[in-house]
Amino acid sequence: MTSEEIKALRKDLGWSARELAAALGVDQATVLSWERSKLFPTKTWVHRMTALKTQGKRTAAVPAGGNSMKALADPKVWELLRKLAAYPAFRGEVAKLAERYADPAL
Repeated sequence: MTSEEIKALRKDLGWSARELAAALGVDQATVLSWERSKLFPTKTWVHRMTALKTQGKRTAAVPAGGNSMKALADPKVWELLRKLAAYPAFRGEVAKLAERYADPAL
């Protein structure tokens, strides 16, 4: 996958480099390096990006089932996410708690 194809993928998905990186589980710097031809994605990443393109816009990185989309519209969910990002101790506590719950994306 060329740098131009990666840029086109992001444009088609309507995502920022940060959003694509989050969906792939890589750093934003990695995506930007791919787009600038400083690095090239391995076959694994090419397959994942191809899958994202096949899945379509925005919903590609969001679990399809249940109330996932409704939950994302809740400002309290975003407040929790900001706190998770800002406070490592809180993130650790939530990670322990989350072990008791099934992943809704599976």
